[in-house]
Amino acid sequence: MPGKWRLTITQDFSSSHQLRNYGGKCENMHGHNFGVEVAVEGDRLDERVEYLVDFKEIKRRTKDVLDRLDHKHLNDVPPFTEINPSSENLARFIYRELAGNMPENVRLAEVSVSEKDSSKATYWEE
Repeated sequence: MPGKWRLTITQDFSSSHQLRNYGGKCENMHGHNFGVEVAVEGDRLDERVEYLVDFKEIKRRTKDVLDRLDHKHLNDVPPFTEINPSSENLARFIYRELAGNMPENVRLAEVSVSEKDSSKATYWEE
C-alpha cells in the first residue's frame, strides 16, 4: 500500500478582535498572538530533490494570507465584518485562502488556529 507524507509549518500573527454576541469579556476589544499551523500532504516526492515541497514555499504562501490579518482589528477585515473572528472562522478563512494556492502535487490537509498554547481550532474539508 503506497504511503503519504504530511508536512506541518507553524507561523503566527498578532491582531485584535471582538466576539459579537459572546456575552462576556471577549465581546470587548482584546488582542492575541495567534498561532497558525498549516498541514499539507501528498503521495509523490519531487524526483530531483526528494521532498514533497520546500517548507519555505508553504511558509511563504501562508505568510501572504496572514499578512492581511497581522496587526489589524479583525472585525474590520472582510469577511469578519460580517462573521465573528473566532478561531474557528479564522481557521476556515485561512484554509480556504490557501486551498486553491497549493503546488501541483500537494493537498492542503488542515489549518489550526490557537489563541493560546492550551487550545486550538482546526478546520479541514473532506
